[in-house]
Amino acid sequence: MGHHRRHRRRRGRGRGRGDHERPERPRRRCERLHRGRPRLPRLLTVRRLAAFVRRRVGEGADGGSSAIEFVVLTPVMFFMIFGAVQFALYSFAEQVAKAAAQAGARTARAEADADPDGWRAKAEDKAHEYIEQLGPGMFTARPDVTTARPAAFTVRVEVVGNVPSILPGMDLTVEAASEGPVERFVPDGE
Repeated sequence: MGHHRRHRRRRGRGRGRGDHERPERPRRRCERLHRGRPRLPRLLTVRRLAAFVRRRVGEGADGGSSAIEFVVLTPVMFFMIFGAVQFALYSFAEQVAKAAAQAGARTARAEADADPDGWRAKAEDKAHEYIEQLGPGMFTARPDVTTARPAAFTVRVEVVGNVPSILPGMDLTVEAASEGPVERFVPDGE
């Protein structure tokens, strides 16, 4: 609304009610003059039409899309978060199993020649001790520790355990093994 309308109203107020002259016939909205040219009805102006189209096409058409995007992306986001946590659990359990297998193999290498009958129990106990120190509660059950002698002077310790699963339907098993030569005294002639 321009300043010319306010000016016209002020002049009319000073005369009192009903004193101002009225035209014989009231003008229609579209016949009023606006800066020297006939004024169009409000809905037909270009600015109003452009604003109406902008509202309907630009902002209003996708007003509920953020809710739909939230509903679709929330499960994906939760799956990614839980997947990252599951990967971290699996990686840590794998490191614990490797450390336990290496500790058991070190014990087996040192004890296999000196104690041919008792080295297996000592190596298994050492591996279980490492598992309890590094990752108590890391496995769903007590991991299996097996010892073997793949060759005459070689020992092997293997650790197998199940990792707890955060994501449904996943059964994750960690396997780690370590082997090495038996530490023994060899005379010069052998």
